[in-house]
Amino acid sequence: MRTCVGCRAKAAKTELLRVVAVEGAVVPDLRGRSPGRGAHLHVDPGCLALAEKRRAFPRALRVDGPLETTAVRALLESS
Repeated sequence: MRTCVGCRAKAAKTELLRVVAVEGAVVPDLRGRSPGRGAHLHVDPGCLALAEKRRAFPRALRVDGPLETTAVRALLESS
């Protein structure tokens, strides 16, 4: 079980998208094998908006400053 950083609901790992911080941006980790600390998010633009509003990504990924989310947004919109 993992927790979505947007809506804070618990879900199975297979139902969530893992994201990692790479050079000041949040990028999707489709294979789930990228190095570093990861955070999980439902494949739903609403959860992404909640995570951005709550500023959850820097806290969950333990990085300083805001993170760019365009790569994750593009993936969610294309799904």
